[in-house]
Amino acid sequence: MPFIRVATVGTGYFSRFQYRAWARIAEVALVGVCNRTLAAAEAVASEFGIPSAFNDLGAMLDNVKPDLLDIITPPETHLDAIRQAAARGIDVICQKPFCQTLAEAHDAVRIADSAGIKVVIHENFRFQPWHREVKRLLASGLLGQVYQATFRLRPGDGQGPHAYLERQPYFQRMPRFLVHETAIHLIDTFRFLFGEVEGVFGSLRKLNPAIAGEDAGLVILNMQDGICCLFDGNRLSDHKAGNRRLTMGEMLVEGANGVLSLDGDGVIQFRAHGTNTARTIDYAWTGLDFGGDCVHALQRHVIDSRLAHLTVENTGEDYLRNVQVEEAIYASHAERRYIAL
Repeated sequence: MPFIRVATVGTGYFSRFQYRAWARIAEVALVGVCNRTLAAAEAVASEFGIPSAFNDLGAMLDNVKPDLLDIITPPETHLDAIRQAAARGIDVICQKPFCQTLAEAHDAVRIADSAGIKVVIHENFRFQPWHREVKRLLASGLLGQVYQATFRLRPGDGQGPHAYLERQPYFQRMPRFLVHETAIHLIDTFRFLFGEVEGVFGSLRKLNPAIAGEDAGLVILNMQDGICCLFDGNRLSDHKAGNRRLTMGEMLVEGANGVLSLDGDGVIQFRAHGTNTARTIDYAWTGLDFGGDCVHALQRHVIDSRLAHLTVENTGEDYLRNVQVEEAIYASHAERRYIAL
């Protein structure tokens, strides 16, 4: 079987998870890496055995002619990178947040559609093994009728003037932060688990004066079939976990037959309605790299779907709904009202 030729743009903190995941997929050949600083691209090329390094995206695409471009850069670069890939007929995986605004995201999808290329969004939370297991348990009917779900995001990394500087310093400058960068993960996860969002209410605030955007807030998502989801986010507070970046928080899913809980160590428990004892759900997962190896799971899914000509999750077109929900949350906060979608 011929290799799928993958080129990448971006060498920041999170990109290392993606490079390591690509290196584990036998059907993939990494053929080029680009970064605005050539030395950084050359360092990644050396580390991962990538034959070519560039500081110009167009030059890389023309020289290495990849089948797939993995965009691992901040949102302000996405539209131009997708435009350059589309002009050459190259499919794309694009890091989230997807572009800077809903209008930009629509432009990116339109450009891709016009060029006949595929765009997949690297939204990996839905590929975290605990969320895949919760999806399986819901499908089994374990909870019966589902009433509501809550996710308490508590990474504890947002305190003080040096917050985020070690890993992703551009977080401090984002005018929209908690929802645009972080809660978007849970918007997509709630959609994955429970279906479409029908309306939102958001109340947001900034606790750390060192950053530009909001870093705490409550968001209510009214889902189809009457299910209500609550995102309760605070990046300054933490939660009990051996690694507080593993699940990034805790989740409850409540239904007629009982309650599913996810803790910060990836443990899922079920307590039947009317009882006081919960049982642990056994399921297989690995602690390798980020979020239960969800980066590899997403990239493996994209390659498997491509090879088998199957429908892929997280297409750019489908992801527009997440961005629409995000915009509605910010509008709800600004206007102090519930917004129906």
